[in-house]
Amino acid sequence: MKKLCVIPARGGSKRIPRKNIKSFHGQPMISYSIRAARECGLFDTIIVSTDDEEIAEVARAHGAATPFVRPADLANDYAGTGAVVVHAIQWFRDQGMAYDATCCIYATAPLIDPEKLKEGWARLSEPGRRFAFSVTSFPFPIQRALKQTANGSVDMFWPENLSKRSQDLEPAYHDAAQFYWGWSDAWVNGETAFSPISAPVILPRTHVVDIDTPEDWEVAEVTYRVLKGLA
Repeated sequence: MKKLCVIPARGGSKRIPRKNIKSFHGQPMISYSIRAARECGLFDTIIVSTDDEEIAEVARAHGAATPFVRPADLANDYAGTGAVVVHAIQWFRDQGMAYDATCCIYATAPLIDPEKLKEGWARLSEPGRRFAFSVTSFPFPIQRALKQTANGSVDMFWPENLSKRSQDLEPAYHDAAQFYWGWSDAWVNGETAFSPISAPVILPRTHVVDIDTPEDWEVAEVTYRVLKGLA
């Protein structure tokens, strides 16, 4: 059973310039994802899909391969992750190298745990699964969410939940933006991961930070420091 790891890392980050290789606690951000992929011991091949030579150099220095330059049409602000992963799978197939399963790991996931990658593989291997990906719980029951009305007042999305206790409401989860396991043909066929064909890998909220803004970066640095017991 051959397994491929694809780490997308384009060079055109806008809100945090060069964030994929920006120093995070003394190491390039992308190095944490590469290290987790290596430490889990599951992958036959670990690659970084990038259009940027500096990112490629950093990736190679930390143990990932960069066998191709990502096409320009997959390196703009509108290119989706799925298309980038499919391109990598197809590129290897064109070289006569087929992988049964492919895991996409985001380049900005410094809190990623190799053990959770192993759990993802185990969940993908369950009968009938097509994808398995990281999720975490919402900090407050979504069933009691509020909205602002047209006249500026407040109302509940679901008023029927007003008197229900929080502990009686079903837990809800959201994408943790760390990793996505899938059978390679599921990626190529464009199957939908956010559906019953997928299994969740549940992460503690303390281990999840989606890094899109400078403020997110600061939160991630503090969280990492606390989790690792750094001074």
